[in-house]
Amino acid sequence: MQGHIDIPEECLKAIKLPEDEVQDRLKKELAVRLYSKDLLSFGKARQLAGITRWEFHDLLGKEGVERRYGLQELEEDLKTLEKLG
Repeated sequence: MQGHIDIPEECLKAIKLPEDEVQDRLKKELAVRLYSKDLLSFGKARQLAGITRWEFHDLLGKEGVERRYGLQELEEDLKTLEKLG
């Protein structure tokens, strides 16, 4: 399932970005906002933004959004460390 958001054309034109950057930027902005409001998990927000885990970490830092670190993320990190070690 893919979602769709209707944005008035005049609003899209008013965004002060090159036209080819608007869609990606809106996805990132939405992902950061939903994550910061605890409406979307880190993984799903990162997926929405269309960037890597590390890029999303950086983006959250630039936006001043504190990273939540829960039990699920700890378990994932431990599994990754076991694979690497």
